[in-house]
Amino acid sequence: MSETTGQELSAFDKIEKVKEILDRNGRQSSRLIPILQEVQEVYRYLPKEIMNYVAQALGIPAGRVYGVATFYAHFALEPKGKYLIRLCDGTACHVRGSEPILAELRKKLGLTAQHPTSDDLMFTIETVSCLGACGLAPVVVINDEVHGQMTPDKALKLIDDVLQAEKA
Repeated sequence: MSETTGQELSAFDKIEKVKEILDRNGRQSSRLIPILQEVQEVYRYLPKEIMNYVAQALGIPAGRVYGVATFYAHFALEPKGKYLIRLCDGTACHVRGSEPILAELRKKLGLTAQHPTSDDLMFTIETVSCLGACGLAPVVVINDEVHGQMTPDKALKLIDDVLQAEKA
């Protein structure tokens, strides 16, 4: 999303952003990981054609870019939703009831472990091993906003709030 307008960038604007990222990093292959991180912020994942473009721009084999993108868990090769919902399922969160929260979120959004992103690319649900907020367990993070001491009802309200904000 554009930070200034809140609107989605056009395909042209996205490729222009990629060019800016490459230029800002001196088109140096040694900067591949930070380049891919910034590109992923633009697209919310790493499209194959963009990875190929980055490889060509850096003068390295596409396989090297793909290898880095698949090695690090931080990188996504599939589109993610505008709202990335991360639910902790570490020990503290699990013991305090993260599973029923996950079940309710998936039910409300029509998602599964095999289909974690909504067809409209509005929501993606991921489980993570730890969010480093055990004292707030169970924890849900929506984009970068941490929500502690979750219950299924509180989590569903968070989704309702997001949907209401989207309508506004």
